[in-house]
Amino acid sequence: MGGVRTALYNYLYAKQHGGDFILRIEDTDSNRFVPGAEEYIIEALRWCGIYPDEGVDAAGNVVCSPSERHPHAPYRQSQRRGIYRQYAEQLVDSGHAYYAFDTAAELEEARARAEAQGQTFIYNHLTRGDLRNSLTLPRAEVKRLLAERTDWTVRFMMPEDRVVQMDDLIRGHIEVHTATLDDKVLWKRADELPTYHLANIVDDHLMEITEVIRGEEWLPSLPLHYLLYEAFGWQDSQPRFAHLPLLLKPVGNGKLSKRDGDKLGFPVFPLRWTSPTGETSRGYREDGYFPEAFVNLLAMLGWNPGTEQEIFSLDELVQAFSLDKVGKSGAKFNPDKAKWFNREYLRMRSDKELAALFLPILKEKGVEADPAFVQDVVALIKERATFVQDFWDIAHYLFVAPTEFVQKDVDKFGKPETYAAALEAMEHSTADTLENYVREHGMPMGKVMNCIRLGLSGAASGLAIADILRFIGYDEGLRRLRCLGSRLG
Repeated sequence: MGGVRTALYNYLYAKQHGGDFILRIEDTDSNRFVPGAEEYIIEALRWCGIYPDEGVDAAGNVVCSPSERHPHAPYRQSQRRGIYRQYAEQLVDSGHAYYAFDTAAELEEARARAEAQGQTFIYNHLTRGDLRNSLTLPRAEVKRLLAERTDWTVRFMMPEDRVVQMDDLIRGHIEVHTATLDDKVLWKRADELPTYHLANIVDDHLMEITEVIRGEEWLPSLPLHYLLYEAFGWQDSQPRFAHLPLLLKPVGNGKLSKRDGDKLGFPVFPLRWTSPTGETSRGYREDGYFPEAFVNLLAMLGWNPGTEQEIFSLDELVQAFSLDKVGKSGAKFNPDKAKWFNREYLRMRSDKELAALFLPILKEKGVEADPAFVQDVVALIKERATFVQDFWDIAHYLFVAPTEFVQKDVDKFGKPETYAAALEAMEHSTADTLENYVREHGMPMGKVMNCIRLGLSGAASGLAIADILRFIGYDEGLRRLRCLGSRLG
């Protein structure tokens, strides 16, 4: 959900300002690569009605804006790997980065030494002079290691005693002292791929990105990114940044997670997701949510239009959205509110549309129904439903006779004298005169009518008896009540 909301806010901002929304696949971290994730992302955005002006589609084809601008292909960072090394070495040549040859074991030893002294190891200006890198080793040794080793990296050389001054479109002015920052890895010789920091800065510059809207978890990286733009001399083309608030769990504090959804019974993925290990996670699409409802609820998680309006189409969101009205604090997710959104969108659909969605569900249940009949049923029950699949639970007995009866209702309303009165009323009246017959003959209205409904639908609660009889017919109603009598013995 968080990733889709970030994409949505980027899309809304771009469209509102006449810009292009770019989908770039950031797949340079081989350790975190997940097969099928790219296709999943593209399908999820399509389901939400979010289509990139530039990027890739599920088939791997380049998507290009119809404007005169040329696309900045390729859009997968793994396919752009050939361009990043030159920028990493440019930073080394300009004195803003250096080669680091420390092995994983050596870095672990450095961490252990720091912990023994009650400190936390940070690779920075205080420690880099004691480690194996191009700042401490002879030039000849550096040259030899670059040629012979394949496990070296390029690290950014964080300036000493600097206050990095930054501006965020949501959080305002931010200042961070470089003493709190480490020398991040920018490029790795092992796989010849950049880290997120270098790849994003280079690609944002080359793709002429003007605004970057991303999650709050990237806020600690903002000082490094500012300094990278400075090191490259790209300050004039540096994009503006906005860091969105976290999506919080429904109860208590903390970031919303799949575990929260599993525990409380709601999905956190837009579509059903099956991990490489075979673990399946529920999706909003498969749970029956309309994509418009999902997009609407996501938009309201962190953004407030400043009015009482809550229902927005995608086009209306484009017009109304503003980063000025995105909050700084986390947005607590409310699963009941999510259902409310879907209920509102269900009620806005025409009876004909809803019937068309309900017909395949009926077919799965083995019911072949006339579309006009189904449309009439939908018109009657849609105010009671949250999802289209609820229609079956609400009104299945309008299509098939009940074969089971709720036992507690049988115990309460299936007593011999009550059933005898119910059968008499049904045999000696019509749908229009049923209640009058019960009243005029002094029968207990509540008990008798609930017994009749029990026979018609299998439960004492549900649709009005007159509505049930209107759909199934009086003769079928009488047949069902007699069937209940045979069950009562």
